[in-house]
Order: sequence, then structure tokens, then C-alpha cells
Amino acid sequence: MGTKMVRIEEGLYERLKDKKRDDETFSEAIERLTGDYTLVDFADEFADGDGSSWEEHKEAIEAAEAAQNEEMAAFHDESEGSAAEQ
Repeated sequence: MGTKMVRIEEGLYERLKDKKRDDETFSEAIERLTGDYTLVDFADEFADGDGSSWEEHKEAIEAAEAAQNEEMAAFHDESEGSAAEQ
């Protein structure tokens, strides 16, 4: 896999650095925060068998995905606000 260099503002870099987990690279953090593959996609692949308690799992996954989307929206709003201030 190749690499690319991108230029980002220092404020955005610091916010991304704050969101990055200790055990992941910046690429992994960006993928986690912006990836198109959702938890529901994972659950669909994971689901097999008789489907018992599947609805409970699906609801939990959808709730986690909604929380992740809210986190990304807040991150985006912060980025927009910082850009407008400059």
C-alpha cells in the first residue's frame, strides 16, 4: 500500500491527535473516524445461525453507529468553526 502526504492546519492536526488512540496510527485513526464501513455492515457479515437475540445486537450496533456519527458531526463542526475564525 502506498502513502500520500497531506497538509492540514495545526488546529485540525491537534484535534485529530486528541482523537487518535494510543495504539493506532494516524491513518488508522482517520479510517476509524471517516470509514464508510459501518458496524451494521460488520453485523450483517457476522450474523449466522438461528438469529436468536439478533435484534438486540442490531439495536446495540445501530446505537453505537449513531453515537459515532454524532462524534464525527461534532468534529466536523469544530473544524468548520476553527476555519471560520481564521
